[in-house]
Amino acid sequence: MFNRTTVYVLVAALAAALGLLAARAWFDHSPAAARPALKAARLFDPPRELPAFSLRQSDGTPLVPGELKGHWTVVFLGFTHCPDVCPTTLAQLAGAQKQWATLPEASRPRVLFVSVDPERDTPDLIGEYAHAFHRDTLAATADVPALETFARSLSMVFAKVPAPEGVAADQYTMDHSASLAVLDPQGRLTGFIQPPFDPKDIAADMAALSEAAP
Repeated sequence: MFNRTTVYVLVAALAAALGLLAARAWFDHSPAAARPALKAARLFDPPRELPAFSLRQSDGTPLVPGELKGHWTVVFLGFTHCPDVCPTTLAQLAGAQKQWATLPEASRPRVLFVSVDPERDTPDLIGEYAHAFHRDTLAATADVPALETFARSLSMVFAKVPAPEGVAADQYTMDHSASLAVLDPQGRLTGFIQPPFDPKDIAADMAALSEAAP
């Protein structure tokens, strides 16, 4: 007999699978674009406009679609209590950020970390956490409905997994998509980077895209 959490996680997994199938369909049917050869990122054409969203940045200011324009952006969903995937991924992204640091600020790619655990992750906490990996990483969160809408727009999912019996209730964990979403300078979803991640390949791809004509 499935409990409610198991059903929720199964539904989330199914949604993730459908999102990956949709992404593959975009990739398989997208025409060749006048873009540099890429190693890690897989882009599709045409890019997908994101619906309206409003997240809260670590400095307390709102993060709305207009804030993501002007730069190529890599988006990662996670949470600060994550024991392995999140710190590993942010460390790999920090490695990529160090390699593209010489690019002009006006065209330098950006990394956005979005916490899907607003119950524990305050704006201050996510800022401290993200900046411990790299000072330029943007960090944001929101209430659960807003996060669900944002995640769906990126073909990603997340779900809260309650703590096991006998463990404090606040020791729950979060299941979430491990892939990275790639947004173009117009703030549109235009591709994905799938694990395992190679910082050198990610840096090379994002630098090439940023240096290429829009």
